[in-house]
Amino acid sequence: MDERPIIVALDFPDAKEALGLAARLDPKLCRVKVGKELFVAAGPSVVAELGQRGFEVFLDLKFHDIPNTVAGACRAAARLGVWMLNVHASGGVAMMRAAREAVAGAGRPPLVIGVTILTSLADADLAPIGFAGSALENAVRLARLARESGLDGVVCSAQEAPAIRAAAGEGFALVTPGIRLPADAMADQSRTVTPAEAVRLGADYLVIGRPVTRSRDPVAALAAIRASLHERDTA
Repeated sequence: MDERPIIVALDFPDAKEALGLAARLDPKLCRVKVGKELFVAAGPSVVAELGQRGFEVFLDLKFHDIPNTVAGACRAAARLGVWMLNVHASGGVAMMRAAREAVAGAGRPPLVIGVTILTSLADADLAPIGFAGSALENAVRLARLARESGLDGVVCSAQEAPAIRAAAGEGFALVTPGIRLPADAMADQSRTVTPAEAVRLGADYLVIGRPVTRSRDPVAALAAIRASLHERDTA
C-alpha cells in the first residue's frame, strides 16, 4: 500500500476554511482533494497554495465533454501541478485517450483516473438515467474501458473493488470515496465502507471528508484512521 493512502477531501465553500484545515494537517501523512465547490469559489490559486504547502492535490472536477475540450482542461490541470485528476469514464474511449495524451508531456504527469458509478447512486437509481444492470456491473464495465483507454485507475465504491481488480488487474489504482467511520451517518452516500474494510477489499486510496474535516480534532481523527489501517496490516 502507498504510504499515504488517505486523501482528505477539502469540501469547503471557500479557501479560508480549506486552507485553515490544511494548516492543521501534515502533508507527509495525507494528500488532499479539491472538488467543484472549492475550485469554483477559490479558483486555481487554492491548488497552487496547497502545492506550496507541500500537499499533493487530487483535482476532483470529473471532466465530461467532447475529447478536445477535456484534453484542454486536463492540460491546464497538469500545468497546475496536480498529482491526480479525473474524468467520467462514461465519456467514452476517445475522450479518455485524449485526457491521457494531454498530460503526457507534463514535467510530472498527473495520474488520470476514470469515474465509474457515483457512490451516491444505488441500483434503483440507474435505470431512470439509462444504465442497464446493477451498479457493480456498470462499474466493472466502465473500469475495464478505462483501463483499455490508458487511464491509471478509477474512482469506485470499495464494495466494487474486488470485482474491478479481477477485471482490470494489478497496477490499476482504485480510488474509493464513500468512506465512513462506524459511528458516522451515511449522509448522501449509498455505498459506504469503513477505512479498514476499504483497504481489505483492495482500495489503493481512500477519499475521506467529513470523518476528518467535521471532527472536533481533525489531526486526531486522521491519526486514528491511519492507525486502523496499520492495525489491519499487522493483524
